[in-house]
Amino acid sequence: MGCVYSAPREEPAVARAAPVRDSSFIEKMKKTGRNIVVFYGSQTGTAEEFANRLAKDAHRYGLRGMAADPEEYDLSDLSRLSEIDKSLAVFCMATYGEGDPTDNAQDFYDWLQEADADLSGLRFAVFGLGNKTYEHFNAMGKYVDKRLEELGAQRIFELGLGDDDGNLEEDFITWREQFWPAVCEHFGVEATGEESSIRQYELVVHTDVNMNKVYTGEMGRLKSYENQKPPFDAKNPFLAQVTENRKLNEGGERHLMHLELDISNSKIRYESGDHVAVYPANDSSLVNQIGEILGTDLDTVMSLNNLDEESNKKHPFPCPTSYRTALTYYLDITNPPRTNVLYELAQYASDSGEQERLRKMASSAAEGKALYLSWVVEARRNILAILQDMPSLRPPIDHLCELLPRLQARYYSIASSSKVHPNSIHICAVTVEYETKTGRLNKGVATSWLRSKVPGQQGSSSQVPGQQGNSSQVPGQQGSSSLVPMYVRKSQFRLPFKPSTPVIMIGPGTGIAPFMGFIQERAWLKQQGKEVGETVLYYGCRHEREDYLYREELARFQKEGVLTQLNVAFSRDQAEKVYVQHLLKKNKENVWKLVNEGMAHIYVCGDARNMARDVQNTFYEIVSEFGNMSQPQAVDYVKKLMTKGRYSLDVWS
Repeated sequence: MGCVYSAPREEPAVARAAPVRDSSFIEKMKKTGRNIVVFYGSQTGTAEEFANRLAKDAHRYGLRGMAADPEEYDLSDLSRLSEIDKSLAVFCMATYGEGDPTDNAQDFYDWLQEADADLSGLRFAVFGLGNKTYEHFNAMGKYVDKRLEELGAQRIFELGLGDDDGNLEEDFITWREQFWPAVCEHFGVEATGEESSIRQYELVVHTDVNMNKVYTGEMGRLKSYENQKPPFDAKNPFLAQVTENRKLNEGGERHLMHLELDISNSKIRYESGDHVAVYPANDSSLVNQIGEILGTDLDTVMSLNNLDEESNKKHPFPCPTSYRTALTYYLDITNPPRTNVLYELAQYASDSGEQERLRKMASSAAEGKALYLSWVVEARRNILAILQDMPSLRPPIDHLCELLPRLQARYYSIASSSKVHPNSIHICAVTVEYETKTGRLNKGVATSWLRSKVPGQQGSSSQVPGQQGNSSQVPGQQGSSSLVPMYVRKSQFRLPFKPSTPVIMIGPGTGIAPFMGFIQERAWLKQQGKEVGETVLYYGCRHEREDYLYREELARFQKEGVLTQLNVAFSRDQAEKVYVQHLLKKNKENVWKLVNEGMAHIYVCGDARNMARDVQNTFYEIVSEFGNMSQPQAVDYVKKLMTKGRYSLDVWS
């Protein structure tokens, strides 16, 4: 997917204004008769989804729950939760990047670190969302669990650790099915027998509506795409014009591409190593097929209004809008649905066998979990495939829209330097396309959408007139086939402060993206007369003549003396596969000299599961051999480099 910075597939699940700490969550709970609060630290929506499910579960046990964004409340009120009878705080905490809190949990994390609060009356439980391929697996969940206990709170159920590299949904269900009996035992309550298939939103169809009041794909403010105002962020993305979209590879089955986004007049600033987030649109043919199967007029304008009037979340996505807009811009229709969606949809299957199958997949029974894993997850069945393969399942489209998760922004490592390209952001990505076990062709939402972008004129981004239209390009815009809603997310992946510090960059495939920015910047620094240290690149691809990305640019940088070493591994050009870690081993003396004597900074970008781990193990070997250290000492040495910011990762799985 390009150098995507991936946390568990899991951000803000609805457009909302800047956080307003308007009330105490304690007061809100008292006012609405709640006794369980489920806080979520969520970067891509999954932790929020899990929190909503737990809050909804509570009524089965005669309790009342609410999901809460920690960014919207003062968490020091946790010490007062014991004022409420049978009260409990649950935390669904995702870990982002290299062990960091998610954006919306940053303030909570800071407070926990500094707090000396007495939380002795607080009862709590934590479920963490992480990914085992990352160095700091579930760091945030583990920290919250440990820290709350240190502050005197009482843990009523063990810490749950979800692994997105495995089956996060199954991890959550397994934890949840043991969590509720523990709650029942603690509070002396029992299940009421009521199931939780209760609508959270009610449908209002607008027959006579002013179309100027209808959302056409905006993430926050109505008409924000027609009347663009900085600052630009996740809730207010900038519509950037694509000025270049070219294929990078010369052969092979894959499509690797280089795109340039014009950010003139946007006041957007970025640094080499930052990430650009883009909001994609779903393929219009998938949207149309869902409409056809459900026999719906997709251009019906409607709102889904929260039945809980006290909730901060009035709608699941911006409303009023049309079903077409919701399915195109706001809802995830391509990922396999989670089990709670199947459970809620089961009631609409008129065939008893299909209904039973859906309920079984949503159950916690081993057989049900296995069926869900094989029939949904491994077969990569999205909602359309499920509707096609279950002919009797015909849910009302409004309930389907209520249940589907939000379509998330996709992150790419920026492949340019703002010193050289202040008005342009470059992306390097590979189109995701594969055949599923059912013979369907699944396409990556964002990369397929980016691939279809037709370059427009530079400098024209902000002068596009707002026009209503049904294109699935950019909401309500003519000429939208070249526009991309985007914003920049800052990262810790940074060049050394001193240009004279050597750098070792390791990035096979599209992992080269941030290093194009780094090399451009080092070239610029050199032109400014600065002393620039050694700039070493380890790059890898499959075949020299097929997918050697940026070959000409890299050769030019090497010729100009900016790139002091260019080491390229062509994994499939010979009988035995050669990867970047093999080249590191081959040059081990030089690598050790740069790290030990030159105080070089090491950067790794790309696949977390195999490449990043293999590279790290190679560094352990090199350090052990040349530093005369034991394996544990070598591991400690590399970990210390990480702590000092001399070994940085920008990886995805």
